[in-house]
Amino acid sequence: MNSYLIVDGYNIINAWDDLKEIAKYSLEDSREKLIHCIIDYAEFTGKKAIIVFDAYNIKNSKEKIEERKHITIVYTKELQTADSYIEKFISSLSKYDEVKVVTNDYAEQQIVLGKGASRVSARELKLDIETAKERIREKTNIQHKKIQRNFLEDRLDEETLSKLENIRRKR
Repeated sequence: MNSYLIVDGYNIINAWDDLKEIAKYSLEDSREKLIHCIIDYAEFTGKKAIIVFDAYNIKNSKEKIEERKHITIVYTKELQTADSYIEKFISSLSKYDEVKVVTNDYAEQQIVLGKGASRVSARELKLDIETAKERIREKTNIQHKKIQRNFLEDRLDEETLSKLENIRRKR
């Protein structure tokens, strides 16, 4: 069984204020910020993440699939929406796969549910990503503290420690 997270890219860019603000000046930068967020999240959760950006209005565009660390990025072909790509992709998966689709599009959410996948709103994903980032920070802090304090006594059993202490006192 595989676990998939499928993200409607432009839908999320338009739903998150920080990405929407960046997109006013650079759609490319906004896409990259979303991609990096999803890479980190996919790495943390172990899900196979797919971000779909539609090229519906771009003349003569062909489907382009880009593989990056932990994720796949899909740019649809001309006249194909992200929604239709996602629906087709979900239909190609096993009924045993866990599939979550991230979109705020109500019609798409209904179709996704009808195909056996679950839906995640843009807001829910943002909260999940923030929670994951906090867990990563906590884990990193714990590991950092362990690295800072590296005493032999922390790694020896009580019996060995006792014997060493006795040897030290006999001097």
